[in-house]
Amino acid sequence: MSGKRPTLADVANRAGTSTAVVSYVLNNGPRPVSDLLRAKVMSALDDLDYRPDGRARALRRPRRWRQIGLLVPDLTLPLFGEFVGRIEVEARARDHLTLIGNTGYDPERELEFATAFAEVGVDGLLVVGAANAPQTANLCRRERIPVVWMHNIRGAVEADIIGVDHVSAGELIARHLRDVHNCRDVAFVGGVTAADVRHGDRETVQQRLEGVAAVVGQDLPIIRTDLTPSGAYGAVSAILREGGPPSRALVVGTYGQTAATIRAVADAGLRIPDDVRIVGFDGAATDYGRLRLTTVQQPVDVLARAALGRLLGENPSTHGQFVPTLRVGETCGCVVSTPPG
Repeated sequence: MSGKRPTLADVANRAGTSTAVVSYVLNNGPRPVSDLLRAKVMSALDDLDYRPDGRARALRRPRRWRQIGLLVPDLTLPLFGEFVGRIEVEARARDHLTLIGNTGYDPERELEFATAFAEVGVDGLLVVGAANAPQTANLCRRERIPVVWMHNIRGAVEADIIGVDHVSAGELIARHLRDVHNCRDVAFVGGVTAADVRHGDRETVQQRLEGVAAVVGQDLPIIRTDLTPSGAYGAVSAILREGGPPSRALVVGTYGQTAATIRAVADAGLRIPDDVRIVGFDGAATDYGRLRLTTVQQPVDVLARAALGRLLGENPSTHGQFVPTLRVGETCGCVVSTPPG
């Protein structure tokens, strides 16, 4: 093709058919196409690496807006709410509307949303915390929809993931406990296996656990939960009822379980951080609780811009992994004199 963008006519010539048939395959109608001819067209599309001309498609629309699909696993969790809010702002600034699907970490629901988005003609798909990455990737390939992955995924795909290094995040929080507070007596709160967690981000929690273990030792105790707040409260409370704090410090694998862990420790009559230090991950940039949480945070704004830029072809070579940062609060035992803000 000598660098020229392949056209519908090029695909038709390669498949030995008409441009109308190619259009029927790309748009799933309005006329039926035999399985044999559809396979020839799909093969030609792959051979030529054909992509629909987004600019021409936009010109055919009565409005200037284009559309992207955004799949997130749980809109009730603060981190994913932050991602949605930032991506929507960045997309709107680029004349893109955002269609949002809340998958609940359900593989079938994720594929259902992705299929629906393909049917309404989204120009690209962002998937945060995929629970069904291989099948969603196959669908996007068949429908010729660009897809970008964020945060973490379940299953293997041949693509970078836009997110932070969660192993490094675990190492960062564990080194703070060890180097600043001389604390190596650490337990980890979270679920890391399918037996622990049916619907939840166990991949991220597992990676954070690996980072903590690399610093404080592979034999650190794990308080296993199902990654819900009630699960954390119940599991931590049960351990405390058995004979006091399991360790001098608790690293909580998800922000959604941090408040429940703090409540369980307080309800057991223990003081934070005097009796038990508590640290975690993510969370809002500011908080106004009695004690500010020491946490490793993700650069949500940077991640959102990078993911959307890659999806829209603005910065396709952007490296996938970004650096998390430590926000020091008081739950680890540090003294913080400046107000939140």
